[in-house]
Amino acid sequence: MRTSKTRSTWTIHGDGRRVSPGEVVAAHERLNWPRTIGIGMQHVVAMFGATLLVPTLTGFPVNTTLLFSGLGTIIFLVLTRNKVPSYLGSSFAFIAPLTASQAYGVGAQLAGVVVTGLVLIAVGFIVQAAGRKIIDAVMPPAVTGAIVALIGFNLAPTAVDNFQAQPWIATITLASILTVTVITRGMASRLSILIGVIVGWVAAALGGGLTDDAFETISQTPWLGLPQFHTPEFHLSAVLVTLPVLVVLIAENVGHVKAVGEMTATDLDDYQGRALIGDGIATTLAGSFGGSGTTTYAENIGVMAATKVYSTAAYWVASIFAIALAFIPKFGAIIFTIPAGVLGGACLVLYGLIGMLGVRIWQDNRVDFTNPVNLTAAAVAMIAGVGNLTLTFGAIELQGIALGSVGIIVLYPLMRFAYSSMGEGGYDGFARAGSQ
Repeated sequence: MRTSKTRSTWTIHGDGRRVSPGEVVAAHERLNWPRTIGIGMQHVVAMFGATLLVPTLTGFPVNTTLLFSGLGTIIFLVLTRNKVPSYLGSSFAFIAPLTASQAYGVGAQLAGVVVTGLVLIAVGFIVQAAGRKIIDAVMPPAVTGAIVALIGFNLAPTAVDNFQAQPWIATITLASILTVTVITRGMASRLSILIGVIVGWVAAALGGGLTDDAFETISQTPWLGLPQFHTPEFHLSAVLVTLPVLVVLIAENVGHVKAVGEMTATDLDDYQGRALIGDGIATTLAGSFGGSGTTTYAENIGVMAATKVYSTAAYWVASIFAIALAFIPKFGAIIFTIPAGVLGGACLVLYGLIGMLGVRIWQDNRVDFTNPVNLTAAAVAMIAGVGNLTLTFGAIELQGIALGSVGIIVLYPLMRFAYSSMGEGGYDGFARAGSQ
């Protein structure tokens, strides 16, 4: 029988060294610090590539973005009172508008990030004041399940492309993760992704999967360095191009809180307003000094789904490491040497777990897919997300995750209203038509 004792903020799970089959480590619990640090490092690995990819594509300072992702995560954890395990990394939703506004300069781009963050804070306060009913009305399980699922499955082409780039390395990485997950117990199985990445990297290094330039880059990169800071410069056009990202940030944040609530069997709706405020403050702070806007990270949901460790202590570890690594350029150089095949093998697991988590939300909430509203709304959103349907409105480009998320949030209540207005006969007619 499991016992526990309290030390500092978190309750020690059992003896702090192992997790029995079928058990989970809750947000308010932690393992001993060596194991918690191991889980935290796995979160760093999960978020690192994507977090640094956004500033790389948009021309923002990489180390600065990493610094404020760590600081933003700490702010988020404090505001949510350590109840919502999450890492705040660079949001991909900012890539298109920041690219579109590059002609205005970095200062103008940052102003767009800052304004978006400020509006997100305002939305968070509205949600906090209105209570959970506003979330239940806008994001019922049929909607949140679709959003979480399409986020995971939308990332599938990225995992597949990386896998196919170096199939033998990807296969070794994937096989290592699956083997460790299945045949080991305790912490080894919960660190399967990190172990798989290390095994894949070593295999690549020994088998010629790493270039000579990679090792030369590592050797020439200094150990210590200060992040670069920039000042926002308000430019209305750049702000207007960036502001629509707000809708995506809200959808991702709400979907994340709902997903974590389902995973931990905990009602976190009362913390949704705080989560939005925390994300908004993190985005505003990052934009104020030169970092990219943040969002709750799906990659880290995949880590939690794989490890069954939801301890916020691991996220404190991850954020502290991120802050420290922002001043160590050499570590970033090492991470950038991780071959595409290693990422492909690991992400094949991570992204699939995210997608299946959306299915689990439907299953746990017994979403009725004989109801045409639930069925068709989810179907359209999923195809838009999985197929990465992309539409351009002037200088603004909305891709699959944004279109699928925004589409189901907007259309679902309209469809429910229309369905209820049709009455039972309308429903029967709809169902008969769909079966023909």
